[in-house]
Amino acid sequence: MKRNDRLSVALHVLLHMAERNGAPMTSAEMAACVETNPVVIRRTFAGLREAGIVTSDKGHGGGWRLARPAADIALADVQRALGESIVPLSLREESPGCLVERAVVEAVDDALREAEKVVEARLARLSLADLAHRVQHISAVTGHKLKGA
Repeated sequence: MKRNDRLSVALHVLLHMAERNGAPMTSAEMAACVETNPVVIRRTFAGLREAGIVTSDKGHGGGWRLARPAADIALADVQRALGESIVPLSLREESPGCLVERAVVEAVDDALREAEKVVEARLARLSLADLAHRVQHISAVTGHKLKGA
């Protein structure tokens, strides 16, 4: 999974959190799961906290937790909270004034907007719990265990 965007980082860490059954995770533990800096985690998860997806407590025994059951957190909720989309929303015109390029960009942008609606609808039906079940299935089939949980 690509690790350089906030959505990939968030989904990866949220699945680790779901596996912990309510036990808190520190920013450092979360960062270790995705090989990044705790500051990146705190910045990324601030939006998730504002959206009511996670909570955080400071101090000894504190950390980040899911704010509601994994089954009640749709991937679309996470995507919206981060203001990111899996689907690129537009192409960039390289040669302003080129009529061919403009026609291509407009047509592709229309297709991307349609694709985004389809992806958004599917992500609204897919929860963190659904992904956690997939992780468990893959673990059972491969014999590999989830790291960092």
